[in-house]
Amino acid sequence: MDTPERCPWCGDDPLYVHYHDTVWGRPEYDDLALFEKLCLDGQQAGLSWITILRKQDNYRAAYDDFDPEKIVRYDDARIEELLADPGIIRNRLKVKSIIKNARGYLELRDRGVGFSEFLWSFVENQPIQNHWRSFSEVPTATPESEAMSKALKRSGFTFVGPTIVYAFMQATGMVNDHLVQCPQHRECYLLSQ
Repeated sequence: MDTPERCPWCGDDPLYVHYHDTVWGRPEYDDLALFEKLCLDGQQAGLSWITILRKQDNYRAAYDDFDPEKIVRYDDARIEELLADPGIIRNRLKVKSIIKNARGYLELRDRGVGFSEFLWSFVENQPIQNHWRSFSEVPTATPESEAMSKALKRSGFTFVGPTIVYAFMQATGMVNDHLVQCPQHRECYLLSQ
């Protein structure tokens, strides 16, 4: 009998393996946790996820634990401080995107729309269970991620293209894209039942 193997994308880096085994694909419903993850996925644009994962604690410290109420008050001086912080990606557009995303998050909230409720509505509030055998089968975007991307952009979010949004959906368990032979596929499936 074959021993189940985890998804190959995480390799053998202990941080990446831990992320794969305990975070990626597990349904997340907390508004602020989802906000943080969406912002971090936007920071990944053009980079590997492990780069951002290694800087996650630095991002939390730099961005007041991703508190949108605090982030929307960042002024030009604060932006310059962030651009000088070696613990995060020092890209002006990416720094400003987190501020714009905080504004979008608060505008949704002020309209009476919970962030989790808003995001999960694109998968009808139930994780999509995929059954891929090879990572070459896994899409980089789907109609759901395209719809979510458009809605987020309309709400003022940036760095939320369909590919970034699909990576976000995978990470937050809106889709279960663990390969079927990976032990985490079943774990994530059971969490959604």
